[in-house]
Amino acid sequence: MSVGQRAPWLDSEKATPQPSGVAPSSAGNPNWHPGMKSPNPAGRPRGATAKTILIEKILAEADGVLDAVLAKALDGDVGAASLILSRVLPGLKAQSASVEFAYDASVSAARQIEQVIAAMSSGAVAPDVAKQIIDSIGALSQVRATEDLEARIATLEEARGA
Repeated sequence: MSVGQRAPWLDSEKATPQPSGVAPSSAGNPNWHPGMKSPNPAGRPRGATAKTILIEKILAEADGVLDAVLAKALDGDVGAASLILSRVLPGLKAQSASVEFAYDASVSAARQIEQVIAAMSSGAVAPDVAKQIIDSIGALSQVRATEDLEARIATLEEARGA
């Protein structure tokens, strides 16, 4: 059925007079009212939504599409080759090398960050790795501060209740 054509099952539709006291529907077919006989008694087949129909069509033609993309890739189309490889091979993730430098975890967070910056300036730690270490130190110091506050509050509540 092309755009603008009327569905064949609508040709047999006749406006059914509404029973008295029944308000017409505010949305959809203005001739529809509760209890009216369906113009499509067979109804929509189970699972036949526009999305499932489209997926079924795509899957039916998937082999041909894959063959066409493979042929283009083999002919030197870089975009087609990239598409195929991106679906077959996982993307490479950056991995940082392990680093070693003088680090004292018992000192304050500010001093720990100074140690990381010194290691970065001497070339022992790459700048991106130094940023990750500094972010980790910051997160750890926030957790420690929260734990300290919780302990102080618990102490105050115990003293208040005693």
